[in-house]
Amino acid sequence: MSGEAVIDPSVPPSGTGCVECDEGGGWWFHLRRCALCGHIGCCDDSPAKHATAHYRATGHPVIQSFEPGEDWFWDFDKDELYDSGPELAPPASHPSDQPAPGPAGRVPANWTQLLA
Repeated sequence: MSGEAVIDPSVPPSGTGCVECDEGGGWWFHLRRCALCGHIGCCDDSPAKHATAHYRATGHPVIQSFEPGEDWFWDFDKDELYDSGPELAPPASHPSDQPAPGPAGRVPANWTQLLA
């Protein structure tokens, strides 16, 4: 990965959902966690793409999936996927009962058409 300065394993995630989507009443497809500051943002398949927006705004290049059962990392600077990496502070994913897309109650019925 890009180096030590891009990952801080001691920082917990910012919450259980996308920070900006939660603030604005939006919804997401999948969640990503900034490996440096713990910011949770929605993936590029989500309508708002907040994880990539966080990278562009902060320069924090490494994210990890925040989906249950996934532990891969992505490095925006290198455009590289890593099957694994250091263990980050818990929790490692959103709650398993939180649906994807989510959150429950905010996902439109036609969500598959909106992501096409």
